[in-house]
Amino acid sequence: MTKAALPYLRAQGSGHFLQVSSIGGVQAFPGIGLYHASKWALEGFSQALAAEVAGFGVHVTLIEPIGYTTAWSGPSAVQAEQMPEYDTIREARSKSTVRNRRGDPEATGAAILELVDAEEPPLRAFLGEWALEMIREEYGKRIANWEEWDWLAREAHGGD
Repeated sequence: MTKAALPYLRAQGSGHFLQVSSIGGVQAFPGIGLYHASKWALEGFSQALAAEVAGFGVHVTLIEPIGYTTAWSGPSAVQAEQMPEYDTIREARSKSTVRNRRGDPEATGAAILELVDAEEPPLRAFLGEWALEMIREEYGKRIANWEEWDWLAREAHGGD
């Protein structure tokens, strides 16, 4: 869709791609690795696209919602047969209080229109009350990890 629309938006010198990603595009949870792989790919593609088309007046926004009260993992979802080896992981996920505080999909329409109407829309926009809190913690862990192992990164760079 992006490939088909881009020539028109470029020619008119304006436009806005809204890419529907997920909180799962910036943090991964056990049991849904393929879902995360697709969202992380969309995140990378969209960030690169935003840099490529900014000079043409075209914007890109990744919409990154939390879990919402939809049938996302319901009857339409294809699920592998559950293996008992992963029972403890599934149990822990089902008991998570954050995971159970789902958003209302009816509330998203107005928020998305705010993004559409923004003069300078963001590259990324969380939808949901606990997204920033969770990702701030996740990225804090990532930065701490990278800082702890920075010596290795520098060593791997090689000499001048």
